This record gives sequence, structure tokens and C-alpha cells, in this order.
Amino acid sequence: MPSLSTYWQNHLRVAFEESAPQLYRPMLEASLAHVVMLAEQGLLPAERARALLAGLRRLLAEEDDRLEFDGSVEDVYFLVEQRLAAAAGLAPSELDVQLARSRNDLDAGVFRMVLRENVLEQARLTCAAAHVAAAQADRHADVLIVGYTHRRPAQPTTLGHVLAGYGEALLSQADELLSVYDELDVSPLGSCAFAGTDLPIASERLTELLGFRETFTSSYEAVAGAEHLVRTGAVQARILATGARMARTMLDWMTFRWVVTPDSYCQGSSIMPQKKNPVVLEHMCSMAGAAAADLAATLNNVGAAWYEDSNNATTDVQQHLWRAGDRAVRFLTLMHGLLGELEPLEPPTPEDVVATGATTTAVAEALAAAGVPWRGAHSVVGALVRQAPPAAWTTRLVADAIAEAGLEADDTVVEAALAAGLRPQQVLDRPQPGGPGSAAVRTTARRVAERAGALSAEFDARRARLRRAEEALTAAVDAVLAGDRT
Repeated sequence: MPSLSTYWQNHLRVAFEESAPQLYRPMLEASLAHVVMLAEQGLLPAERARALLAGLRRLLAEEDDRLEFDGSVEDVYFLVEQRLAAAAGLAPSELDVQLARSRNDLDAGVFRMVLRENVLEQARLTCAAAHVAAAQADRHADVLIVGYTHRRPAQPTTLGHVLAGYGEALLSQADELLSVYDELDVSPLGSCAFAGTDLPIASERLTELLGFRETFTSSYEAVAGAEHLVRTGAVQARILATGARMARTMLDWMTFRWVVTPDSYCQGSSIMPQKKNPVVLEHMCSMAGAAAADLAATLNNVGAAWYEDSNNATTDVQQHLWRAGDRAVRFLTLMHGLLGELEPLEPPTPEDVVATGATTTAVAEALAAAGVPWRGAHSVVGALVRQAPPAAWTTRLVADAIAEAGLEADDTVVEAALAAGLRPQQVLDRPQPGGPGSAAVRTTARRVAERAGALSAEFDARRARLRRAEEALTAAVDAVLAGDRT
């Protein structure tokens, strides 16, 4: 390696090592499409086009890409030209691969290609996690637990109710991924530096050969824009932030022994032999923090740039987005696995639930349903709680509390209030749509599964378009190599 300047050693080398593994092969694929388009438009001599295409195919066929930074070129763009000249048997001065193309639109296009694939994988895993959350919600719709607010026992609910709710959150994230993908799926190729070209290129042909949904409408926004980058970072951070909340809740469930702590997601203690630590859940929360940091860096870099092609808003953003994208894939893989292994262990008994005080809202509602004003009912139950836990309440105690509040209630009302306080399993029969009632939970779970299936089909259609584009590009390259310009 030649002696490197301070700039090359401390920035260009590092940027190359971060970007080359991500961008090199997509850049070769984009170059195949570009040379085909130039050849079809009559902008390249046929022999030179064939030499370039043969060279690009040769580079794509290499199993060992050898992407070490050797100081001979400043970045991956010039590495492609350097290698292509050798693979095509051309002098560097004979290269046309950048004709009517800038590093600006190439970088923007290739990075969209990288992000598309990553978003598709995130979407696959998000839909899969929603499916397993729905399946587990259906299975555990009758498993009574205590729901918490502000880290205090609040009301009775079920494992299925919580899991169905998380399934709906995953659907929202998958919907956003679909929207983000479609915004990414716009080709900037043909914009050149930002002002296009006078040459009669066919940008739509590049769009077709690389599987993009549509071609840019503004060549300036195509290279200067960063909305798609910000949205990608935001949805990745969102997936992990919501998932981390669920991870913390699952950690509580394991700590309370309500659910099994799965061996495959645990570590032991170096000193305490009895410990089985589900540290994966802690790591997942930390991963969410890292995704939030990458989003913050993306926003900061975009905000620090001019509205034009700028390394702050483009290349300096890339490392944060593919790092966060990889992290999102790993996070969703972990969440899918954890949800799939979730099994009840020792969920709280009805008596356990009553002892937490979680049934007291139901008591107040029973009084209100019998005609006692709500605020009065609330005060009565508050007074009862201060005197004794619900399991120790008697008919006399309840009746006296009602009388002391200046309210009236007959024995039937008193008995209904006592029953509400002692039978948390009544929530399993609650008919309210979307609530913890077993039937309602199973309805929600079914809707989550159906919507996850529909979204999966949407993403499958987009994957299929990419595969068809790969086939079309192969056929187009073959045609140019065979001298068939039709």
C-alpha cells in the first residue's frame, strides 16, 4: 500500500471499508443496466459495449471480491472503473461506464437498491412476527394475568390480549415499511450530477432493468433528496423502540414466572449457579437505543447539509442506515423466535390477581352499573382498599362503606360488587370488541393474521418484480453481447 495522506488514511480508507462491501456488487449490477441502455440508444460503439458488459459479468462472477483498501483509488466508484478496465481488456481512457452518469445519481440509485433489499427482509420478518403474535394470542386468550400501568398492578387481562395488541403494532410497522419501500423504489439514474444530460438516454429503461417502480420526476430531488433516507431510519428505530417495550414486558413475565424463560435465549451466571438470565431481552432494549442513535445521526447529517448533493446527507448517512437495517433484521429475528417459544409457566391464580388489587375498578363499575354515581363508587372502593385487601371484604364492610359515603345500595348491589372484586376471570367473558374477553382476543388475532398475510403478499409482489427485472437484465445483456439490438 502506498503511503497515505492524513485525509486518505483517516477518512477515505474508513469510508471505503464501510461502504465497499455494501455498494460494490449493486454498483456492478447498475452498471450492467447502464451499459445496456447506452448500447440500445446507440451511444456506445457495439464492440466497446460488449467488452464492458463482458467485463462487468466477469467481475460479478468472482467469488472473492477482494475489497481491501490499497490506496490506489479513493472510493468504490473508482475501484469499479479500475477493475472494469482490466476485466474488459480496455485502457482506462477507453471506459464509457460513466457516460451520462455521475457519481451522484449512481450513488443515490445503488443505495436505494441496497435499502430496498433490506426493507424487504425487515418486512418479511415483521409480518412473520405479527403472524406468530396472532397465533400465540389465539392460543393464550384464556391465560389470566395482571396488566400494569405506571409499573403498578392495574387490571386483569390475558397473555393473549397483550400479544394481540403487539401484533397490531407490528402491522402498523409493516404498513409503514410498505410505504417506505415504495418511496425508495424510485430510480434517480439519469439525473447525472443533478441537471441531467443532453444525450438521448432512456432513464425509463434503467428503471425497468433494475426493477424500480418508477423514474424520478425531478432530477434535482433525485440526487439532493433525503426524505426516503430519513423515513427508512425512522421506521427502523420505530420497530425497535416498540419491540423493546414488548421485550421489557416479556422480561417481567419471565421474572414473575408467568411464562417459561427459554433456555436458548439465556446465559448463566459466572458466580451464581442458580441463575438463568434472559439477557437477550436486555440486549434488545440496547439495540433499540442504538437504532434511535442512528436515526438521530441521520437527521443531524441531513440537517447539516445544503439542499444539494452533499456527503453529509448522502454518503455520511449510509453507514447509519445499513447498520440500523442489519440491527432491525437481527432484532426482528430474535423477537420472532421469542414469541414462538412463549409458553405459560405459573400464571397468577384468580386469588393472586385479587391480592394485587387489580379487580377494584371492576368493583367500582359494578356499583356504578347499579346506579351509584361513578365518583361516589370510586370513593367507596378507595375507602375499602384502605381498610382491607379485596379478599377480606365482607358484605357488612361494603355496605358500611357505601353508607358512610352518603350513598344507598341494596344487598343485591353489595353482592354484585363483592363478586366483581373476587372473580377476575370474569374478564374472559367480556364481550367488548378489542378487549380481554377470550372471544374478542381471538377475533383480534384472526384480523392480525389476515392483515399480515395481505401485507406479506404485497411484499412478495415487490420481490417478484425485482426477480423479473434480474431476468430482464440478463436477457438484455445477452442480446447486446449477441449483437441483437432489437
